[in-house]
Amino acid sequence: MAPGGSAPRPTSASTTLLALASAQFLMALDSSVMNVSIATVAADVHSTVAGIQGAITAYTLVMAMFMIPGGKVGALIGRKRAFVIGGAVYGCGSFTTSIAPNLPVLLLGWSFLEGIGAALILPAIVALVAENFVPERRPAAYGLVTAAGAVAIALGPLIGGLATTYFSWRWVFAGEVVLVIVILLLARRVADAPVGARAGIDVVGALLSVFGLGLFVFGVLRSSVWGWFLPKSGGPAWFGLSPVVWLMGAGLLLMWLFLTWEARVAGRGREPLVDPGLLDNRQLTGGLTIFFFQYLVQMGVFFLVPLYLSVALGLSALDTGVHILPLSVTLMAAALLIPRLLPDVSPRRVVRLGVLGLLAGALVLLGALDADSGAGAVTVPLLLIGLGMGALASQLGSVTVSAVPDERSAEVGGVQNSVTNLGASIGTALAGSVMLAVLTSSFLSSIEQNPAVPASVKSQASAELDSGVPFLSNADLTTALDKAGASPQVSQAALEANAQARLKGLRAALGILALTALLALFFTHRIPTVQPRSPGAAPAPER
Repeated sequence: MAPGGSAPRPTSASTTLLALASAQFLMALDSSVMNVSIATVAADVHSTVAGIQGAITAYTLVMAMFMIPGGKVGALIGRKRAFVIGGAVYGCGSFTTSIAPNLPVLLLGWSFLEGIGAALILPAIVALVAENFVPERRPAAYGLVTAAGAVAIALGPLIGGLATTYFSWRWVFAGEVVLVIVILLLARRVADAPVGARAGIDVVGALLSVFGLGLFVFGVLRSSVWGWFLPKSGGPAWFGLSPVVWLMGAGLLLMWLFLTWEARVAGRGREPLVDPGLLDNRQLTGGLTIFFFQYLVQMGVFFLVPLYLSVALGLSALDTGVHILPLSVTLMAAALLIPRLLPDVSPRRVVRLGVLGLLAGALVLLGALDADSGAGAVTVPLLLIGLGMGALASQLGSVTVSAVPDERSAEVGGVQNSVTNLGASIGTALAGSVMLAVLTSSFLSSIEQNPAVPASVKSQASAELDSGVPFLSNADLTTALDKAGASPQVSQAALEANAQARLKGLRAALGILALTALLALFFTHRIPTVQPRSPGAAPAPER
């Protein structure tokens, strides 16, 4: 906080907010910016589509693994210093990626260096907002910072499509280097938080958290390939089950050992990596739980809607990005205007309305999708989802940080970002697996029941597609059928089955996301009813 406990000067505050929001935007951008350009990147670095998808997955995995230790590093060396070091590492990663001649160099730059940089930056952002803004202004500050990350995910396909279409995908990462330099220059105006006693880092706890979160998230990310419980056809099996079950189980076991170890460390009077007592804080766990559900639904939607627009409707990457823009508009409006116009509003009420916005958007989109719907079908649902996301963004960051003293904000930042990474990973994997499972079942059922398809083709389809039908556009399926020499009758039957199966798969996945949003409502009672008014205040009284 500024000297004397007063708020920073307006110029300093706006500069600080610009630096932190830009960093949040940059960290989130890499999660979606190359999704529309995977094939181009793969060809350019002499790799495969699976290799590039693995690089995107590895970026998420590295972030999740090192987020909690990254938060602790900020508490030891200073939040601003961790932010600056993380920015420098991230910038080196972006530069390495922009000149990568092959997949190993791409993995080093994009997945490892950028992931490590993000693990230092994101927890520091949470702490620096708490330090640079008085409690009354924190909801608006957190709202803008969180909204910047969500907008980056929404704009990622548009930015990636523009760069790949008119320039090169490498320009995206070169542009990130420039943005990192600007952020580091702006960071000079950011006030740092005082560093407490340097007790060192809990190495055992760090290793347990890294491997626990890493194994769990890796298992989730591989679920679409290996299957959640039963192994997919041709996939690996460990004792008759998918490796995903064992990886997630091992991850949970290590996280239990982590919490047990941290309690032991704290009991001996030493400094734990994460204070286990934080989990007894009703307000903090309530905020973290809603964060988890928000990112699960949010990333599930960001996975499904671009698929619908680009594959089912055949829109270009640019058109897909344009049709997602309405979400960004209402998201930013809600995140900025709610704290400004309703500074004393009940956080619990806003959070409940935000969750209801996610639920309403998912249900409206579920009802709008049919065989005759076009790109306009996503507009109203995305407006509702954007409002919900913006409402949640305007409150949750302040709710979690105000639940603990300010000196714990970096620690909370690490846990908070781990939770959001878990939610994002599970949301994407869950939406994808449900969609593909229903799509496969529907496609094979339609083929089996169609008399125009010969028995030999039905048998071959069941054998070859048992591991899952890919989410194909009609154009891609037509090309594949032509190469296979399918008759016109078989091709027509396959196209009709594909269109119906695609729709059913999307609806089923949206239904799961809607149920998840509904489930989140049961946890909103832990959100306080009164806005925080003093640093490190105790949780607001319940009403």
